[in-house]
Amino acid sequence: MNLWQKSWIQILAICQLGMLLSFSAPSSGQMQIEITGVGQSLYPIGVSRFKDETGVSNIVTDVIRANLTNNGRFFNIDLGNNELAENTAPDFGSWSSKRAQAYAVGTVTAQVGGVYEIKYRLYDVVKNQSLGGTSVTVTKQDLRRAGHVIADDIVQRLTGERSIFSTRLSYVVRNGKQYQLMISDSDGQNPRVALTSSEPIISPVWSPDGKKVAYVSFETKKPVIFVHELATGKRIILANQKGNNSAPSWSPDGEKLAVSLSQDNNTQVYTVNADGTNLKRISKSSGIDTEPQWSIDGRSIYFTSDRGGSPQIYRMSSDGESAGSAQRVTFKHAFATSPRISPDGKYLAYIARAGGYKLQLLELRTGEVVGLTQTSYDETPSFAANGKFILYATRANGRPV
Repeated sequence: MNLWQKSWIQILAICQLGMLLSFSAPSSGQMQIEITGVGQSLYPIGVSRFKDETGVSNIVTDVIRANLTNNGRFFNIDLGNNELAENTAPDFGSWSSKRAQAYAVGTVTAQVGGVYEIKYRLYDVVKNQSLGGTSVTVTKQDLRRAGHVIADDIVQRLTGERSIFSTRLSYVVRNGKQYQLMISDSDGQNPRVALTSSEPIISPVWSPDGKKVAYVSFETKKPVIFVHELATGKRIILANQKGNNSAPSWSPDGEKLAVSLSQDNNTQVYTVNADGTNLKRISKSSGIDTEPQWSIDGRSIYFTSDRGGSPQIYRMSSDGESAGSAQRVTFKHAFATSPRISPDGKYLAYIARAGGYKLQLLELRTGEVVGLTQTSYDETPSFAANGKFILYATRANGRPV
């Protein structure tokens, strides 16, 4: 694994990330601008204040500009408060004089029913051509989301890469004696409470369509796995077997979850339909098998097991070990847990005991491993939807982050 690959994976010490929206990839005929390489100059882009008679466009454009800055590859040209509509004739000479290489303009229009239509268009200033655009219709409460969606579209049109601004975070906070499952925008804004409990809530994980969160709740004085529909607040009990019910993981198609249950005395991996039916044990060992994670194609499940003496990460068929014994995946460290697969299926992130508990990245094809952090209490890694970020929890200055 080359050093640039290590730099390519950016690290954030925050909580679980899940997709809210998904977008089709740019068409093969669409031009893409090359923005690559560690240490390259930031790409200068101008985002005008969108034309607006409602007084809300600053919400949208401020989010777009902040997102592009946070992406780490763009530099926002200061355009002040000049408003330009998406149908404005492009002034490439003026934009070029400001040293912008790309330029975004847009319009916010109030519609019947209290909603807003936001249209935007992106231009390549160097080649004097339009790169296209999109439109988003939202309520006033979702204007920030519109900014995230447009920022994602800009990044995808310029780089060809999927962006993560329109994703959401799920995380748990403790407020006095209460535990709260929180949902927020990817930048931490717009937090809202999805569930409040006097007992711990752990392991929130998003469904592939971003509409549900599975988690473990101790509200019945024991660990039980729930599936929570965010739009309605409706919950179902996914697993409430004897003993521990833990570590939910969604299949790529959202039809099933893999879970860890101790109903047969030792903890093993099971699959279960998303409605709680058809529970099936798939791992078979006398040790502890836990922390299941699906492969990208849904054909395999990675999991942590101490069947060899110490915890290591293994891979088995999603049909279970009846289809063939699980194969060990991690070998570099004497202790390896918490497997997470990158969205492209090429990498495995995990936690190893290596002078503390540290985040590692394994390239599955070559077996090469790179340590990613200098902290000593890393846990619960999770890849962002675009695979460019790994989100994890750790301790900094003696405090959990």
